[in-house]
Amino acid sequence: MKNGVTVWFTGLSGAGKTTIGQAVEKELRSHGYNVTLLDGDTMRQSLGKDLGFSKADREENTRRISEVANSLIIQGAIALVCVISPYRSQRAAARQQLVDFIEVYVNAPLCVCEQRDVKGLYRKARTGEIQHFTGINDPYEAPLHPDVECKTDSETVAQSAFKVLAKIKQLGYC
Repeated sequence: MKNGVTVWFTGLSGAGKTTIGQAVEKELRSHGYNVTLLDGDTMRQSLGKDLGFSKADREENTRRISEVANSLIIQGAIALVCVISPYRSQRAAARQQLVDFIEVYVNAPLCVCEQRDVKGLYRKARTGEIQHFTGINDPYEAPLHPDVECKTDSETVAQSAFKVLAKIKQLGYC
């Protein structure tokens, strides 16, 4: 059996990582593929509930999610990982560990992400209620050479999902 692949969606909170991931998941499932979506918020509430948001904790969170993704791809699944993963070094470590890895940069300007913020997290970060919030008082290091870039301020979800699906197909994973 061929190993699966990890499709790693990275971007600011509110950029559209999970929304695009869900669209890709739905399309892959409709064609019978074994696919699992690992959402950053959900993973934080379970696998990473003991972690904070320091750089070391974020790295540990990414490492743990990579381990889960690795278990899935060894079984031939397509793992869709939708996490901010703000540091290039984190994503490079995930790429090295996972080997079969597609990096998707879900790119939206900060002002657009703030407009989409239904939880009010950006507002809380700007008023100091939340510390270590990526894009406000913690950095986000955009990928320099992502495998796919989705510009969610100018593309529809369907257009972005199509680009991701095309890359998965081009590399022979579906």
